[in-house]
Amino acid sequence: MNHTMKKILPLSALIIGILLSLPFLGQAQAKKTAGTASVGHSIQITLKPYQNTKIYLGTNYGNSRVLADSTLLNEKSEGVFESKNKLTPGIYFVVSPKYSILFDFLVDDAQHFKIVADTLHLTDVTITGSKENDVFKEYSKSMNTIGSQLNELETKFKAATSKADSTSITDQYNAKKKELVEKRQSVIKNQPKSMTAFFLNVMQRPDAPAIPIVNGKADSLYPFYFIKNHFWDDVIFNDDRLVRTPFFEAKLDEYFKNYVSREPDSIIEEVQYMLTVAKTGKEIFPFLLFKFTNKYISPEFMGQDKVFLHIYQNFFAKGDTVLLNEASRRSITDRAYSMMANQLGLAAPALVLNDVQDKKISLYDIKAPYTFIAFWDPTCSHCKVEIPRLDSFYKAIWKNYQINVLSVNINYKEIAAWKTFIKDHHLEGWTNAYQTEADLTKEIKEGRPTTIRQLYDVFKTPTFYLLDSGKRIIAKNLSIEQFNDFIVNTAKKANK
Repeated sequence: MNHTMKKILPLSALIIGILLSLPFLGQAQAKKTAGTASVGHSIQITLKPYQNTKIYLGTNYGNSRVLADSTLLNEKSEGVFESKNKLTPGIYFVVSPKYSILFDFLVDDAQHFKIVADTLHLTDVTITGSKENDVFKEYSKSMNTIGSQLNELETKFKAATSKADSTSITDQYNAKKKELVEKRQSVIKNQPKSMTAFFLNVMQRPDAPAIPIVNGKADSLYPFYFIKNHFWDDVIFNDDRLVRTPFFEAKLDEYFKNYVSREPDSIIEEVQYMLTVAKTGKEIFPFLLFKFTNKYISPEFMGQDKVFLHIYQNFFAKGDTVLLNEASRRSITDRAYSMMANQLGLAAPALVLNDVQDKKISLYDIKAPYTFIAFWDPTCSHCKVEIPRLDSFYKAIWKNYQINVLSVNINYKEIAAWKTFIKDHHLEGWTNAYQTEADLTKEIKEGRPTTIRQLYDVFKTPTFYLLDSGKRIIAKNLSIEQFNDFIVNTAKKANK
């Protein structure tokens, strides 16, 4: 009972809270022309007891909250949120002068209506001229009532002194939960085209079916795939209203965390579908595009940068850079080109360097079952910690697996400091090398499109790679401990 009795938050209660960041949306900057019939939105409001003070109109942008408009209340507590631009339909809320959310309501395509409210009686907000808010208010009222009843039952359950009382309360609680679900389904069935029904569909999660028996054997994976296949029922990804909810992005994160494989190709399939469908949406497309870009440009799991490359090649490179300013466009393009040559499974880019005696050495001349490449800078404070740790793993474990460490100094200006560090920390058994200034200058003069930093995506130091005997990239961008686990497990599999 303690695990199932959770507070039920109606739709209207899901976005009550304090605004943490309050940037204005671009659409709110249009000059107001109160009283003109041509304005895109005109929401009259009377909000007592506020007088001669500014209040705000807020909304969601995914998991974030933003301000969409403002108005100055007069001595009669009257004002108007008004602009020549229409608001993107969705869930909005009124924000007090001290930036606390007072109550929420819906904005659809009909954006001329009136709100009357009193901060001492926020459950009695009156909205006239908006049929969508009539449906929303009725639903919210019933949810608040059922939610209060469930909370009362939870309190009674905690105070119950006998098993009979606990059982009785549990039965009442489950009956109320059933009533809540039936009320939601009633709105969806009877008001299928309403915004309230739309948002309820977005919020819903499919219930897992019973495990079926196939040829006498339980199919334990069936419930998982059933939920995955029905997770987005009744949700179309080109609907801009999705952005103006507090629960769509959370549901999206849940889906990718629990129902999509971490393998890049599986993620790419999902991302490609969502972005393709969303392409006709004015707000949802850039929202999803930049969400996925930010997530996979520096991914949580190795190899998922392949997802970012797919996004770049299939969207940004095909014209969607118009959504970016010049600095962002250059940054994303440079980052994409830095990743192209060092994806998992590809042959590592050639390296011709100078060793500590300034003799030329080549990566592909190094013969070893595995080659570990460490790009670092002797002036980098993090490198000064990580490189000795790397050596400890090498001497204690990796050396036994015949791993050759190619240590590459990427700062040709600090050769003396580099050699001193090698000597002081006894980096013995490694191949220590660097690229001379002359070689780098020659590459640039010859017009080569990439440098070592670009070829190996060295945008931070240290940067590590693990190559197999054929110099194919088999691991990258892991911690030293993760590399150690990978090496040990890979070696065990090879021995088997």
